[in-house]
Amino acid sequence: MAETLQIPHTTNRQEIYETLLPQLAALVEGETDLTANLANITAALKEAFGFFWVGFYLKKEGQLVLGPFQGPIACTRINFDKGVCGAAYSRKETILVPDVEQFPGHIACSSLSKSEVVVPVFDKNGEVAMVLDVDSDKLNDFSEVDVVGLEQVGWLISSMN
Repeated sequence: MAETLQIPHTTNRQEIYETLLPQLAALVEGETDLTANLANITAALKEAFGFFWVGFYLKKEGQLVLGPFQGPIACTRINFDKGVCGAAYSRKETILVPDVEQFPGHIACSSLSKSEVVVPVFDKNGEVAMVLDVDSDKLNDFSEVDVVGLEQVGWLISSMN
């Protein structure tokens, strides 16, 4: 397991994802505890990109329940039909929101969150087991580069659980 990350000194997110993804794979390799792996992945994403909030909501007890995260305190439970996280869960697809104020039913866990991307993470049966939620305090902060990079993180997690 790598103890430190090697992040390129660039603002080019594609280069950062390309450098980060193999390090994430090495970070979780051999570790069987899902919580430990999710905690390290959130820390690595926060460190690499400086996202406002990054974390996981896990499918439990008929809702999405807050899991490991980095950032300000967050909503603890989200119904499957509520907010961006619920929509990504229900639709089984990544949702990119340039302006959260324009997303019908957005849940404002923090009024500082301005844009968001949520990636469903699937279990071995193809069911959504959790979502990876990333928020920015800037409008329109995410692009297709983030969608692709974060989906690759989701696939890495899917291969673990």
